[in-house]
Amino acid sequence: MNSYSIGVIAFNEGANIARLLRNIANQKLTSGVANEVIVVSSGSSDRTNEIIAEFSKHSNKIKLLTQARRLGKSSAINLFLQNAKNEICILINGDAYPGKDALQKLIVPLENPLIGMVGAQPIPLNNSGTFIDFVIHFLWRLHHRISLKSPKMSELIVIRKSVINHISEYTVADEVYMESVVKKSSCKMAYIPDATVYIKTPANIKDFILQRRRITVGHIWSKINLKYTPSTCNKGLIIEAYFKELKSNPQCIFFALGAISLEFISRMLGIYDYYILKKNPYIWKVVRPVHKDL
Repeated sequence: MNSYSIGVIAFNEGANIARLLRNIANQKLTSGVANEVIVVSSGSSDRTNEIIAEFSKHSNKIKLLTQARRLGKSSAINLFLQNAKNEICILINGDAYPGKDALQKLIVPLENPLIGMVGAQPIPLNNSGTFIDFVIHFLWRLHHRISLKSPKMSELIVIRKSVINHISEYTVADEVYMESVVKKSSCKMAYIPDATVYIKTPANIKDFILQRRRITVGHIWSKINLKYTPSTCNKGLIIEAYFKELKSNPQCIFFALGAISLEFISRMLGIYDYYILKKNPYIWKVVRPVHKDL
């Protein structure tokens, strides 16, 4: 049977890591086996390491790798890739939660040797009915519509280690960096909307802008250093997805305009951060949202 490596990237995820590890253990893989789950805990100061160590006592599949201080997500990903034994590697953030059979659905496309990277559909857990909740759900629905046309990887991905075995530790947008590597190879990407991953996102406007301006910096860095921009920066695809979303839900037009305004502000601030302040926040401030879970 095929063997897979799962990499979990964590920083102070004591509140979620046990649930995530149980979720991974309960994922049904019919085309192979995940014979190692490597958790990279980068500078965690809460109970994250303690919880993982306890899980590893009951399963020799679970391995804990620690970084004494936080060096950025890309550095943690590289540490995982250096230690992963298998060709097929699954990457997930420590605060995410894969949907039912998500991992198996993501692995299937890799039976085609021309596929080098596969991504799931992220679904926000925000459910309090506030304006910022609408904005976040609206933007992720646009992300989904764009990915159906031109895949954009995010939150839960599967890669071939022979295609991607290292990424720059100075990139803010790690998935975008990996996309650029795949695009430059002979492989392709695949987006699997039936494979879902539930994610926690900002719970207020301030944190939303903080996150989005950082992502903007990541996209600018990628455009300049990698000569690559993701599909979610394609104006034509954005406009097409926007009008399709409004057509399916016309009563939300005023909220949609608000979403566009916040995104515009965030992008302008990101441009200011990169070109004026010369910022490249590859070690970024973590937003700790408060949402109801599944």
